[in-house]
Amino acid sequence: MDTNFDQLLDFPCQQTFKIMGIAHERLPEDVISCLQIHAPGDYVPKVKPSSKGTYHSISLSITVTSKAHMETLYIELAKLELVKVVL
Repeated sequence: MDTNFDQLLDFPCQQTFKIMGIAHERLPEDVISCLQIHAPGDYVPKVKPSSKGTYHSISLSITVTSKAHMETLYIELAKLELVKVVL
């Protein structure tokens, strides 16, 4: 992943991640478990269902320490089975 995060942000910083995935009770748990490995902390996800209830959107504020750390979070969250998009 080749991004310009290091030119746009001053690290460490708080970054809001939005994760969209299949509406399943396990989705928030899977996301938090992944974050505990790569960015340990106390997270309180905000979960919003889609209009049809097929998908859920999860918003989380995460402290990222570097460009590489941020890229790792995007990659690892996107690998989760229930996740469709990470913004």
